[in-house]
Amino acid sequence: MAVTQLSALELKTRLQNEPQLFLLDVRESNEFDYASIANSVLIPLNQLPQRLHELNPQQEIVVICHHGMRSLQACNYLVNSGFEQVVNLTGGIHAWSCDCDHSVPKY
Repeated sequence: MAVTQLSALELKTRLQNEPQLFLLDVRESNEFDYASIANSVLIPLNQLPQRLHELNPQQEIVVICHHGMRSLQACNYLVNSGFEQVVNLTGGIHAWSCDCDHSVPKY
């Protein structure tokens, strides 16, 4: 099953219409503390296997990282773990900063 991709602008529109959308950030805590999207939940990629129980397999999950590569890895892991509604933020937090919210720092 291919992972659905979502651009930063598409995510911004979705969040305006679905403020309860679940955002999973898989970066490290220092990255998350420096730049993040409001209401996102941090579970670093290396902690995902141990913390899988914290996620709802029936809920749509948008996965975020710096540029979209770690989040794609996380998406594939989630799909292989039985999650069906998994979406990757293409370009990650960097694209979000460039295209949607210039107040989010780039690094």
